[in-house]
Amino acid sequence: MTGIRKRILLVEDEEKLVGVIKSFLESKGYLVIPAMDGKKALELFDRESFIMVILDLMLPEIAGEEVCRAIRKKSNVPIIMLTAKSDEADMLTGLGIGADDYITKPFSLKSLHARIEAVLRRAADDIMPILGIRSFNDGDLLVDFERHSITRKSSQGELEDIKLTPNEYKILTAFIRNSGKVLTRDELIAAAFGDEYEGYDRTIDSHIKNLRQKIEKDAKRPVYIKTIHGVGYKFGGE
Repeated sequence: MTGIRKRILLVEDEEKLVGVIKSFLESKGYLVIPAMDGKKALELFDRESFIMVILDLMLPEIAGEEVCRAIRKKSNVPIIMLTAKSDEADMLTGLGIGADDYITKPFSLKSLHARIEAVLRRAADDIMPILGIRSFNDGDLLVDFERHSITRKSSQGELEDIKLTPNEYKILTAFIRNSGKVLTRDELIAAAFGDEYEGYDRTIDSHIKNLRQKIEKDAKRPVYIKTIHGVGYKFGGE
């Protein structure tokens, strides 16, 4: 098994700059997927999984601001805006619509790399332990985070213990922590395992299948772990 490829979506219409950034970041262990306009960027984002988006504001087809808003409606993936606009108002606008950081041209590749690492660290630091007992759907599912126990109501209304593997428990915890948010595979892996995970990103689908079999009353019509086609998954417990 190999570790997760750290895939970054680079949205930039300057071809030479794309080549330079792509070459440098790939030497640092990332896999960079370029998009030369806003429309292509959104198509790629809906089709593939990324741990970060580096997004220029001045783009053909769809402006960078609109691309950022569209991504934020469906994902909390970290976004660094990359632009020639250096006014404070532009920076505040970018951060206000959901960007995590902002870097202006010209910039050094080392500086960009440092910003990427810092944003990814902050995203990882957002993982906080959940304490106490959480009840979902009028007590249909109970999660006791102190005892690491899961209880579900049977079809007869009786409580039954659910045995999860450590990985399944981590995934369920990540879903509950990000309740209501759509998570791509890479975002789910990062939220559940951080840098500990080794394997292929598609293996997360097998964990999801097994988890559904255990916590859903009908795994074919899931209430808790919902598939958002073309994007990822979302926790639907209330």
